[in-house]
Amino acid sequence: MNKVPLIENACKELLSYGVWDVRTRCKYLVKRWLLHSRMAKEDLVFWPTGLLAAGLWTCREELIKGSQTKPAGEMPESAETQRLIEMIENALAAYYERWQKRSMPLQVLDDLLSGEVLLHAFSEMERTRANNILGLSGQALGGALELLAAYGASQPADGAGSFYYRPAHGNTAVFVDGIGLACPFLYQYGETFGKMEYRELAVRQIVNFLSYGMDVGTGLPYHGYDMTDGCKHGIIGWGRAVGWLLRGMVGCLSSDYGRQRLETPYRELVKAVLPWQRPDGYFSWQLQALEGPADTSATGMICAAIRQGMEMGALAGEDCEKALSAGKRALEKSVRDGRVYHCSGECEGFSCYPQKYGEYPWSLGPALEVL
Repeated sequence: MNKVPLIENACKELLSYGVWDVRTRCKYLVKRWLLHSRMAKEDLVFWPTGLLAAGLWTCREELIKGSQTKPAGEMPESAETQRLIEMIENALAAYYERWQKRSMPLQVLDDLLSGEVLLHAFSEMERTRANNILGLSGQALGGALELLAAYGASQPADGAGSFYYRPAHGNTAVFVDGIGLACPFLYQYGETFGKMEYRELAVRQIVNFLSYGMDVGTGLPYHGYDMTDGCKHGIIGWGRAVGWLLRGMVGCLSSDYGRQRLETPYRELVKAVLPWQRPDGYFSWQLQALEGPADTSATGMICAAIRQGMEMGALAGEDCEKALSAGKRALEKSVRDGRVYHCSGECEGFSCYPQKYGEYPWSLGPALEVL
């Protein structure tokens, strides 16, 4: 499949999605200064663009690897490949520069997702001994990563050490979203800088969710739980909940510590998920709703986590290969003009899943990692 339109659109959306227009800025100022009411600030590195950044970095790595493995005698790198690499790097550089120029504000747990690419960039800089990458020096990258890690470690948590989701709103619940948003960054930060307390912090989030947030009958996750009343919340098998959990788990399998704790439950979750893949290759918005709407965000996130697990050697077998191939074909059918359609809208909380379908960054980002 020709991924060029997807990459081009992702670069544009990375720098435009969620950016406030003049009307929104005026509304914020009026509510804050005249009405003295609370309104969230503009978030420059929030989770939808974080998914786009992660997908674009994967594309960049694939383009570089492909150009380096051409047979002898062939051109090492085409002009089009170089153009795409530069486009991705320029978009990512502008994305992080915009955040850095505003003194790197962080608002919610979700913002840790955008730190994943910075970790990759830092590791590449160390490996290649480059002076800078994505327009950032080693010192600037290190400072940004330290800020993100400290923010993650300071998150309010329940008695078991699991992060509350949106604690500023008085919320005492744990959402599975936080697993996929925060755990890969925290784990890899601990690995990169030898700060193993961050590695343990990430694994603890997942182990706790597997203990308190799963449905015993299906082996699938609820959307979340609350330790204050011991109640599990949301529906069982919401597609993106499964995607967030798998994403968080596979992001912690890069070393023996995570593998010893999480590889077996990761495989068990994949085993529980695969029977719910539809004949057309999609996963539904709720996995068990086989006759309901297909959801490319769930399909993309699940397949991206399976692909990563197979590349790491944590998964193998014909079932996984067939599932990934079918999911890829399904995503291809939903691509038009550089966008991935048939994606469910943004969740509004436990059991609030708008049945509105279109194209969103949370289908495009994961699809870039699969197609």
